[in-house]
Amino acid sequence: MKKLLFIALLSASYSLSAQNNSELKEHYEAYYKQMRTQGDVQGIINGLTHLNIIAPSVARKDTLAYIYMSENKYMQALNTIGVDVVPTDSDMALEIKAISLKSINQPALAAQHFEALFKRAPNVNIAYELAELNLSTQKFDEVNKYITYGLTNATAEMQHAYYETKTPYQVSLKAAFLYLKAMLKFNENKATNLDAAVTILDEAIALNPNFNLALISKNALLTQKAQDVKKD
Repeated sequence: MKKLLFIALLSASYSLSAQNNSELKEHYEAYYKQMRTQGDVQGIINGLTHLNIIAPSVARKDTLAYIYMSENKYMQALNTIGVDVVPTDSDMALEIKAISLKSINQPALAAQHFEALFKRAPNVNIAYELAELNLSTQKFDEVNKYITYGLTNATAEMQHAYYETKTPYQVSLKAAFLYLKAMLKFNENKATNLDAAVTILDEAIALNPNFNLALISKNALLTQKAQDVKKD
């Protein structure tokens, strides 16, 4: 009899728990919808977090991580979906990991996720990211590979944005790849490749005379050359 009573109580407990979870899920779904309507980002994060606890979902987790990333909360985004390369990751998850890792200055790890994206759907924007990241880690063969791809496939209307000035500006993507090509040339041999790097920078500047970063880099190289001549 006691055993039957225990089973009955246990069944009732499970039923009540299921009912409570169902009610909570409905509540937070409504809450999440309302926060989206109001444009309340923190409310959206709270709603998704509760829903992920009550009814875990990969798609919902990706969405939560994406919101964190969009708010420049890169560590929170990575804590939500992890940093490992997972073959079953959605394109969104790979992008979140790549951008977040790049933003917290982890170029080698970021490159792994950009590479996974590039393998799925090669494009010049990802190629630029990979060239830039591999340049920072001095993987020159990889840099050259992605620059070659970019210069071959970039079209005249494609643009790349830079943010080193107070006012962001855009240049043609081809000019952006030429800038990376110049930096690659110089870093391959700083003693002998300075003039060749300046020549490539001139190509980039010819395409976009407002290319501030290329102009700064050219002036820095020419200043270095002048100092080297004085030393001799």
